[in-house]
Formats: sequence, structure tokens, C-alpha cells
Amino acid sequence: MKKYVVDTSVVVARAISKLANEGKIKGKIIVPHAVVSELEAQANRGQEIGFIGLEELQALQKLKGKVELEFKGDRPTDHQIRYAKAGEIDAYIRNIAHNEGAILITGDKVQAESGRAFGLEVMYIELRESKAHLEIEKFFDDHTMSVHIKENCYVYGKKGLPGKWELTQVNDKKLTGEEIEGMAKEIFEKTRVEKGSFVEIARRGSTIVQHQNYRIVIVNPPVSDGFEITVVRPLTKLNLDDYKLDEKIKERLTRKARGVIISGEVGSGKSTFCQALGEYYAANSKIVKTIESPRDLQLNDNITQYSKNFATSEELHDILFLSRPDYILYDEMRDTPDFHLYKDLRLAGSNVLGVLHAATAIDSVQRFIGRLETGMIPSILDTIIFMEAGKIAKLLTLKMLVKVPSGMTESDLARPVVEVCDYETEKLEFEIYSYGEETVVIPVNEQARKSGIKELAAKEIERFFQKYTDFAEVEVVSDDRVIVNVNEEDIARIIGKQGKNIEEIEKMLGVGIDVRELKSEKSHINFDMKEKDKHIAIYTDPGRQVEVCIDGKMLLTAYSSKKGEIKIHKKSAAGRDLLRAISSGRKVEVKA
Repeated sequence: MKKYVVDTSVVVARAISKLANEGKIKGKIIVPHAVVSELEAQANRGQEIGFIGLEELQALQKLKGKVELEFKGDRPTDHQIRYAKAGEIDAYIRNIAHNEGAILITGDKVQAESGRAFGLEVMYIELRESKAHLEIEKFFDDHTMSVHIKENCYVYGKKGLPGKWELTQVNDKKLTGEEIEGMAKEIFEKTRVEKGSFVEIARRGSTIVQHQNYRIVIVNPPVSDGFEITVVRPLTKLNLDDYKLDEKIKERLTRKARGVIISGEVGSGKSTFCQALGEYYAANSKIVKTIESPRDLQLNDNITQYSKNFATSEELHDILFLSRPDYILYDEMRDTPDFHLYKDLRLAGSNVLGVLHAATAIDSVQRFIGRLETGMIPSILDTIIFMEAGKIAKLLTLKMLVKVPSGMTESDLARPVVEVCDYETEKLEFEIYSYGEETVVIPVNEQARKSGIKELAAKEIERFFQKYTDFAEVEVVSDDRVIVNVNEEDIARIIGKQGKNIEEIEKMLGVGIDVRELKSEKSHINFDMKEKDKHIAIYTDPGRQVEVCIDGKMLLTAYSSKKGEIKIHKKSAAGRDLLRAISSGRKVEVKA
């Protein structure tokens, strides 16, 4: 009678019962107690793979007549358990095969080669073989983002695109716990034997599996109140051109940004955009690597993906610095070690793109406060991208200044302040600074920024520019810079030939001036107009600044009196234009 000794790899793959049923092995199967101990330990930790192995041993018990099952050896010692990864238990199994004169059956390549080196007859089982599709895949169609399977419930799927999806029932009967458990076992079996599939996290009561492009979360009691499987897959794979980014934003992301955070709510398209950026960098001759948990970014083969679950922060730190990537994609930043590793990579000069969950754009920065000193934040973060419904909803930039925070007036209150600005509008939106023993994030609105001296300065500059234009809107950005919004036709006259005029104005006022086209939208308001002896009277809402327009083009701006009256002298240039417009039947409007 032939004897066979099996190790854990072929037991959990259910390869032995298959070989016995096919008649490829006949005789006595010897199972070392070390294999049973390992399966028991996995099952006690709530890992499904342990239960699969124990069920395989039960199946072998039922094959009497085809094979004979025998358990031999001692349970592993503390020393063997401690050095299991170094091969102590594998050596113990080989020793049993040698003493019994048995054939060693294994799916472990190293164990097979070691057995042959010791003169053993080895049957190596190639476990990686293609199998049929998983049962859970039948719940997916071309429009399904995720599938949600719960014990004693119908199966539901999210169909649509990020930000535009609906929850739909995808089957016609409620699934039992046994049916869902069977699906889970099928997933574990295929994960063990198929290339491109692996268990990322295995804990008591929960397991996260990456199978091809499916991220599978399996939860069972006592963590949950019943068996549950959630399966998520990326519905679309986009490149950077698909986002149709403004050139200013694209330049920021591809040339200037070095410490980037991509944030948003669940399903907002964060990871999809991160993938697009990563592949853009790789296509432009950059070395790109990722840190993920789980590894579910769908990237080209030339981008190496590292798992946080199989290496410590120190190991990843060493690997990344020694391999010298140009860009590092850090997906799913959650806890303090993640933020510390991100900080270390940035301070060492690496370009890092982190992905994290946040309800608003500024919440992305809040996640770093308390984990970093305030003064370090702009050195580590320079760009925040907030995603909504698969699009960039907000792009913020950070910089450090020493100034008096907005809303404060005394110069001795000056301190280091982190300014958070909208990149497209260049408007200051938040200030971060130390206040007492706390680090505060203060929203900055228009009223706060134009209070006190700044508001007075804006009015004086507006009055000055009345020499050059009928209407000017001034925004004081800082103590030495203002934005002046004027009508398009007045811009060239204000700037002057080769910019000489604006240079003289800047010297006179002592501030830098950015002249921009006025794009404010005015709404039409009701009015009456009467012609009198020396002037034209317009009656509208009292106490308002309004624009009088002819055929959509602004003629003048004025303030209505307490009685709602505006007087325009007939002999003035505006009065003559208005009389001609009335006599010729042209369209006269009043906007506010």
C-alpha cells in the first residue's frame, strides 16, 4: 500500500479529495498533527480558510474504500510555531514522510524542492489553475458598481456612476446564511489557486479579498449579526484627458504639486482619479509606485503596487527610498501611522498623492491637524483635490505667511498663518493658526476680509479709478496687492502701452494691481423714466447702486436717492446718449 503525507497547502486547496476521487492516489493518506493544529488555529481566529481545510479532512473520512486516513506525529512545539515561517513545521512534515517512506504531496514550491533535496519522492500539485467564474459575479452587469449580499435579505446592487447611482434589487429570493457561507468558501478556494487573487486582511469575523478587479469584504458573526458579503468593482477606467481639466489645474497637478491629497465621500471617484493621474505620470516617463490596503487600484503592469498589510511602515519606507520612485500613490489613508508615513515620504522630497475620505475639502486638512505641527502642514501638503460625482469640485492650495489673522486688527497679534486658497479664483477661504493652546481653522468670508482699513482702502482705490472707467470693483487681497475689476473696453486704457500706465498707478498707490474683466451678472429691475426741462429722471428702488444700459451695454452707474430718483443732465455725454436712444427706440434697461 502506497503512503502519502500531505501538508496544509494541498488540504486547504481541497486537492487531496479531488485526486482520490479521480483515482490518482490510492492507499494511506497520512495527515501530520501539525497540519491539523494550523487549521484549528486559523479557524479559531475566524479565518474561513481554516474551516475549508477541516471540511476537506472530513471529506477524506468519507472516502473509505478509496483511501485510508491516518493522523500521525505530535502537535507542534512553541519553538516550531515561533519559527514556522523559517520552515520548522515544513521540516517536521518532511521528517514524517521520510520515516514513513511516504510520498510527500504539496502545493508549496519551496517545500517540494526541499523534499527532493532530502531524497523524498514528491508529488507537487500546481494549484494555480483557471476555474469557472465566482457565483457572486452573476449579480453584476455592465452598469453595476457594487453588490450587497446579506443573510435573509435580497441581493441589492448599486447601478450607475459615482454620484448618479440607484440601489436596485438584483435577485428574486432571499439568501440564507448557508448559501452566503458557501459563496464565501468558494471565494477563499479560488483566491488560493488563481493568479491575481489574494487575501489582503484576515481577522476574526472579517476578511478582505482582492479577486481580479473585485474588492470583496466578507463579514460574519460575531462581528456582524449575520453573514454578509460586499463586492465592489471599478465601473470605468479613465485617463486624465477624460476629466477635461482646465489647463491651469492640469499644470498644477503635473508640474507644481508635490504633496497632494485627493479627498471626497464614499463613491465620489477619488481612487479612479488617482489611477488616472498615476497612469499619466507613468506614461510620461516617471517611475510610479503605490501603497494600498487593499491593493485594488487598476493600474498598468509597469506600476508596482505595495500592500500595507504585508509590510510595516519601516519596510515600505526603506523600499520606496531605495527604489527611488518619482511619484508615490498612497491609497486609503486612515490611521495615524498612515499620516506619519505620508509625512516622512514628503519631508524626504518624494512626490506623494494621498487618498482619504472627507466630507468637505477643508476636512482633508483637518485630518492632519493634531498629527503635525501647524508650521509643517504647508511643507507636507500643497494641494487639496476634492472630488464629487467623479469630477473635481474644489482645488485648494496651502501656503505659510506671517500676518495678522483676518478679523484681528492689532499688529502685535501677527503670527504664522497657513492660508488655504481656492486655486482657480485665488480667493482666501480659510486660515489656520495657533490660538492659545489650540490650532484653529477659521473660514474667511468677504465681510471679514473687507472690514476696517481694507474696506476703506477699497473705496479709495475705486474712487481713484473713476478717472479711467465709469465703474470699478476693487478687492483687497493682501496689504500689498489688489484686484481691480473693470469693463472689458477699459482694460487696455488702464494698462497703457507696454504696461506703462499701470506701473505708474502702482507706484502712486503703493500696491500691486491685477486688472481683470468685470464678469458680475446684474439682474433687471423695474423703473420709470421721465424727461424734464434740464434732466432725465429715472425712478426705481430707493438707495441702490444701479447700471443704466442701452442695448445691453452699460451707459453709467449711479445711486438712487431715498425717493428712488436718478437725475441725468441732458447736456452731459450720458444724457445726450440716453436722449438719442429714446428718440430712436433703442432698448433702455436698469440693472442692479
